[in-house]
Amino acid sequence: MLDQKDPVNKGDRNKIYFLIVVILALLGINAFLFFKDKHEKERFVTTNTEKDRLKLEVEKTEVEFDKVNLMNVSLTEKLQNEQQQARAKIAELKKELQKGTVTQAELISAQKELQKLKSFLIDYKDGLSRLEKENSYLKTERDSLSKSVTTVNAKAETLEKKNVELDAKVKSNAVLKAFNEHLMAFKVKSSGKNVEVSKASAAKKLITYFNIIPNQLAEKGYRKIYIRIFDPSGNLIANETNMFEADGQEMQYSEMITISYNNDNTVYPIEWVNPKPFIKGSYSVILYTDGASIGKAAILLK
Repeated sequence: MLDQKDPVNKGDRNKIYFLIVVILALLGINAFLFFKDKHEKERFVTTNTEKDRLKLEVEKTEVEFDKVNLMNVSLTEKLQNEQQQARAKIAELKKELQKGTVTQAELISAQKELQKLKSFLIDYKDGLSRLEKENSYLKTERDSLSKSVTTVNAKAETLEKKNVELDAKVKSNAVLKAFNEHLMAFKVKSSGKNVEVSKASAAKKLITYFNIIPNQLAEKGYRKIYIRIFDPSGNLIANETNMFEADGQEMQYSEMITISYNNDNTVYPIEWVNPKPFIKGSYSVILYTDGASIGKAAILLK
């Protein structure tokens, strides 16, 4: 009897084993699906949280760029190009993070790009800081140079004024002056010899003799000496075409000679023949050279 029951019992046991395996498999599948779904939900939550964090970090980086732009610094062309590239990358990241779904790979790529942006921002700030210091230094140098230039210009103007004054003083001291001036009247003999006279009726010419005071400041060389002769009535005796400049104005002269000034004691004569008869009274002469009067003399004719 025992041999007849064994096959049935064995079959039942196999069924039971099979059911147990099926139940365990179902439980395993359910557990796998449960944990998988839980993991997917956690990963979705983690992904969204990381995306929001990255969006915030990108916006904070953009705000930092806006802050550094408020610095009163003129950007170099290199810094301008670097900032444009950084802002383009920020716009690109913001666009990527605004998508409905973002993969883990995209998040990792965005994290790397954000780190690059942060590193660049640090370098960018350092560059601006150096540029600001350089600009401040250059401004200080410019202001200092401007003050120096102003000071130098003021000194130059002072020196120029002193030079003008000194030049005027030198020119004033270099002006020739006559001395030992005396005026004499002469008649002319048939032989051509001059004979001194004192009467107007006998006089034909006047000769002015003078010396030039030695002056080391006066330049040696040729000088034109002009003479103006006045009759007893105070009238200038001169040809109206004979003109020269003295004391800042045009004047007529009676006679002119050219001398060679050598800073010595040479006696210079100027001879003038009266085109009209002399009259009784005092004749006077004034000597000029280099645009200024240098001496005078007079004679009384009886």
